[in-house]
Amino acid sequence: MNRKTLVLPAVIGLLAPVLAACGGSDGGSGGGDAIVVGTTDAVTASKDAPAPLDPAYAYDAGIWNILRQTVQTLMIQPRGEGEPVPEAAESCGFTDTGNERYACKLREGLKFANGDAVTAKDVKYSIDRARDINAEGGPVGLLSTIDTVETKGDREVIFHLKTADATFPYKLSTPVAGIVSPDDYEPKKLRDGFDLDGSGPYTMSAEVKNDELVSAVFTKNPNYQGTLKVNNDKVELRTYADADAMGTALEDGDIDVMGRTMSPEQIEKLSASSDSDVDLVEMPGLEIRYLAFNTDAATVKTKAVRQAMAQIVNRSELVAKVYGSEAEPLFSLVPASIVGHSNSFFNKYGDPSKTKATALLTKANITTPVKLTLHYTTDHYGSATKLEFEQLQKQLNASGLFDVSIKGEAWKTFRPAEQKGAYDVYGMGWFPDFPDADNYLAPFLDKGNFLGSPYANSEIRNTLIPESRRQADRLSASTSLTDIQDIVAADVPVLPLWQGKQYVAARDDITGTAYALNSSSTLQLWELGRGVSG
Repeated sequence: MNRKTLVLPAVIGLLAPVLAACGGSDGGSGGGDAIVVGTTDAVTASKDAPAPLDPAYAYDAGIWNILRQTVQTLMIQPRGEGEPVPEAAESCGFTDTGNERYACKLREGLKFANGDAVTAKDVKYSIDRARDINAEGGPVGLLSTIDTVETKGDREVIFHLKTADATFPYKLSTPVAGIVSPDDYEPKKLRDGFDLDGSGPYTMSAEVKNDELVSAVFTKNPNYQGTLKVNNDKVELRTYADADAMGTALEDGDIDVMGRTMSPEQIEKLSASSDSDVDLVEMPGLEIRYLAFNTDAATVKTKAVRQAMAQIVNRSELVAKVYGSEAEPLFSLVPASIVGHSNSFFNKYGDPSKTKATALLTKANITTPVKLTLHYTTDHYGSATKLEFEQLQKQLNASGLFDVSIKGEAWKTFRPAEQKGAYDVYGMGWFPDFPDADNYLAPFLDKGNFLGSPYANSEIRNTLIPESRRQADRLSASTSLTDIQDIVAADVPVLPLWQGKQYVAARDDITGTAYALNSSSTLQLWELGRGVSG
């Protein structure tokens, strides 16, 4: 067949077939070689982060994509789009009118991969453990609305919430709520290294060199009980240093699927290619990129400096010169396709203007040019990140109002330094934990936010976020969500830049690629199978 690019619509969930009731005994590829998937996501153990795969600590899209294959959650996001559905649970739901009491009943006969029974006590243990460890910069903020966890018998778990939280079912679908065994995970200590155990669709074995994960082999878990149909017996996730090395591996036949993170040049080349052996699949994406500010740092502590940067940055030019059709300008932390989105930054600043930026700095008595260093990670979001920051540097310096230098660091150095407040201005990306506006706002703005940002707005934290979470109908939450976005545009603790699409390239005998990633960039290895090429 001719080389083709498959474009998956945003409404793919409406077309998806109903999920199988139980995935433990369904299908499989019938043996054969493992399907090999390439990635540039690095998983490293270090002195600052010795437990990269512990669900109580991990808060990174690449690592979550490992956890989701192995550690089961009560709820799961469906194959396409829509609200989460029961996974380890047989049923879940709010039992009161105020969205403050949430009860789940576990599937009968649920087991860990080693054959031990999974009980309600294990669920409570796992949730309480993550909250007790309270890992700095970790995902525990997703569990912040929980007051207590109660069990009744072996199969019923009841969550009593501090305040109404209509997004709570989504949070139970994330790895921080993954079910682990007390035999494998200590109650108040992270599990160091690369061992990983759970009740998910796969077991995992890791190949590690120099404290870095080289490959992870996922083998179908015969004890798995859940909603997922597992279409293969084994998948290997193999790590590459960069997109070029991963692309070469696909060309040479060393891997079957190329995932995160492909370069814009690779996507363009594959789109135009007539190669009959490789298909490029384009899917809706909810990834965003942004600049974050240490609002206590002397260089950017004055709000006018941050506002002036917001007034100067030309997102359309940035996207056109670096990412082309693979990204779109973003004028809020909330992507345009999410309910509650508002173009707050465009409403506040309009088109880029040196005149308006000058006025902001003059009024605040800021001496120009303002000297800044923009920090970025060299290996976490793809090779185009350097080009992106070179373009930002060029735009800001061309105004004459800023004297900007840029500096790149490897993620294993960059992330700990950012968390410690070592950078005044730095670039980050966000892949949502779940597709709701709350997850683009609370993780950045609420108490204990994952950036460790000193920025705090009492109206956002005490009024607007709680108000938005009371609304089960997310459209009804739009007023509160818009108010939050307007405050962010005025104060600029973060500066949104763009939102991206996502792509998978695969050899044409690989099936299931249309569902290999969902809109939240969740890697769904169980969807992949090996068919017939041609």
